[in-house]
Amino acid sequence: MNFIKLPLFLIFFECTLSSQNPAMMSQPPLSHFEKNNNYTPTYFEVISNYKQLTELFPHIQMKEGKTTDSGFPLHEVVLSKYGFDPEIIKEKKLPVLLINNGIHPGEPCGIDASILFVRNLLSDKDYQKILDNMVIVVIPVYNIDGALQRNSTTRANQIGPDEYGFRGNAKNLDLNRDFIKADTKNAIGFYNIFHTWDPDIFVDTHTSNGADYQYTMTLIASQSDKLGAAGQKFQDEMLLPYLYVKMKEKNWEMIPYVYPLKKGIPDFGIQSFLDNPRFSSGYASLFQTWSFMPEAHMLKPYADRVYSTLAFLESISAFISPNAEYILKTRKQWKQEIASQNDFPLQYTLDNSKTDSLEFKGYEARYKPSEITGKDRLFYDKKAPYTKNIPYKKSFKPTMFVSKPKAYIIPQAYKEIVQKLEWNKVKISQLEKDSVFQVERYKIVSLKTSKEVYEGHYPHSDVSVEKITGSKQYYKGDYIIFTDQEKIRFIIETLEPLAPDSYFVWNFFDGILNRKEHFSAYVFEDLAIEILHKNPELKKKFLEKKKEDAHFALDANAQLNFIYENSVYAEPEYKIYPVARLIE
Repeated sequence: MNFIKLPLFLIFFECTLSSQNPAMMSQPPLSHFEKNNNYTPTYFEVISNYKQLTELFPHIQMKEGKTTDSGFPLHEVVLSKYGFDPEIIKEKKLPVLLINNGIHPGEPCGIDASILFVRNLLSDKDYQKILDNMVIVVIPVYNIDGALQRNSTTRANQIGPDEYGFRGNAKNLDLNRDFIKADTKNAIGFYNIFHTWDPDIFVDTHTSNGADYQYTMTLIASQSDKLGAAGQKFQDEMLLPYLYVKMKEKNWEMIPYVYPLKKGIPDFGIQSFLDNPRFSSGYASLFQTWSFMPEAHMLKPYADRVYSTLAFLESISAFISPNAEYILKTRKQWKQEIASQNDFPLQYTLDNSKTDSLEFKGYEARYKPSEITGKDRLFYDKKAPYTKNIPYKKSFKPTMFVSKPKAYIIPQAYKEIVQKLEWNKVKISQLEKDSVFQVERYKIVSLKTSKEVYEGHYPHSDVSVEKITGSKQYYKGDYIIFTDQEKIRFIIETLEPLAPDSYFVWNFFDGILNRKEHFSAYVFEDLAIEILHKNPELKKKFLEKKKEDAHFALDANAQLNFIYENSVYAEPEYKIYPVARLIE
């Protein structure tokens, strides 16, 4: 990996505490992990630990937020020298770092690392200086539900700790697929914290799955192609290079998340992860927040995973504090870019025309006969480590754009959709009187629907539409969402049906995909003759289709349906997406 030389005006705060030597850390109080480095505390022990810290130190506050599906509240821990009012923090123009832990409670290294991080920071006066220029918000355990389902077996591919939580929440949903659809109370609670603090940088701690290699820590960063000019330049040329260098200095050399290009092994190269908005990092970037998912390696000792995650938290906070003014200035530029943007990309694909080279430290991938199946099985030979350059594809290119309308109009029947938008602080008005507008609407031409349930839904894919333009009657109380607002990217990603995580994709508009009236062939047959007789143009199209399409010519019902769909008898709203685009 080629690191770009950092500008001289960027200054970095050096943490004085070792992230690898717990003996050097202040004692009050020892965490459960420090007493047994293969133990991660229960949810109740985590909250108790933070309560102890609030009793010992002045610059920390913990409060209860909204209730999760578990019945327990989502906690937020705030570290600040300027009080704990978000509005005052914004007035003082301090950048906010939000750290989320335990979204997958079977991956608890961030839970323990954050306890150490907070304790170390508060107990060392020199280290506390980073709070002169920033505020840190920590969610101790996001998936409380899963943390309560404590076990030692559900992470079959992971080494340690002795016990841990479960990936699914109380509704057996993966919270890192719920940031758009918001089927859980957890997501609503997260929305409240996220939009209250409006973080500049967001970290969501994880443990990896997949291939084996020499690194303990890998990193998923916000997909830089989605960040605009200002956001991309800052992340790719300043923040990321600093993080990789700093982690190496701390003896936790880091590599981009290992997502193999082929055969499931990194030897042939890796690619960036396309973080669609269903994921935490993709969600955060919709609001011009730089987002990172540190992924500690599942097969490394649990203590190493915790201390490498701690090193990451130290490194990113060390960057933020002395560069606070520059971060806020750059984020403002990023927001201004989005505000002036007219065309927005909806879909991306990997750009195979751009390939970088990445120095990679792996293990030789070999094969041997399986004792169970007799077939070849993969294993990584720890006795054969290697260091070599591999291809790295990190760029994505947009394949579809949509223009920003003046506004979106949502019929008042879809209150559930409006509520999801309101949870994300989208500004919404209601029509004060019945009105007719000239609008664009979409007709769903074709789609594929998952045959298997995915996170409580049967998502749509390969959606195609055609535009219909015309006047449409709306009524007092219908919702109108003007697009000249800060949350525009979230609005477009959820309301445009072709977006990969739109509300349409997640089945919230499926009522339009079913006919409510149709015809009986023996009755409609005579009417169809009359329709063709009165409409020579339709009759011409009908006869041409019979001539050109052999299957159509043999299918009597398809022929009657063709006439029906092109007549005044067809349901006017069948497959018409109900969210309209106001153009004028």
